[in-house]
Amino acid sequence: MGEQMEILLATSNPGKIKEIKKILSPYGLKLLTLEQFPPLKAPAETGKDFAENARIKAGFYAEKMAKPALADDSGLEVDYLGGGPGIYSSRFAGPEASDAERNQKLLSLLKGVPFPRRRAAFVCVAVLIFPGGKELKTEGRLEGYIATRPMGNEGFGYDPVFFLPEYKKTTAQLGQEKNRISHRFRAFKAMGELISREKS
Repeated sequence: MGEQMEILLATSNPGKIKEIKKILSPYGLKLLTLEQFPPLKAPAETGKDFAENARIKAGFYAEKMAKPALADDSGLEVDYLGGGPGIYSSRFAGPEASDAERNQKLLSLLKGVPFPRRRAAFVCVAVLIFPGGKELKTEGRLEGYIATRPMGNEGFGYDPVFFLPEYKKTTAQLGQEKNRISHRFRAFKAMGELISREKS
């Protein structure tokens, strides 16, 4: 077994860092966080899709820190809204809006829309960029529907309105089970497998 591969997690979101570290723990990586480095102003996410935004973040930190950097971008795509809110998921109801306000806006846009037409997916794209530009990319999706009202207290973001027919629950009602099926889990588990093949 060679030296542990060092990878910088290109996010300052503590919840996300904890989740990613847990998902990648079986892969024998040394995961660094931005706190361990001098502060840098994060790059503007000006991409047209999740992959471009993840690439902007990973590329910026890989170059500045001269280390492999791993970033992701994720959001909610609703068929009825033509794939929206997509990359604007967190800014959907305005930059200062709360999760509850975003959920209310989404529900109001889907008011009266029958259940079969409320299909949606949580999408996460993870991108790892090495100094020198080499790139690995993975994607995770969780398919479901938008509920007619918020249900459940777990999770965050759109979890209270994201309904999974096979569980008859929203992702905010799933508890720990959510972490084993989430879009982020799927994207980062696939990334862990790719990195393992890269190292061997």
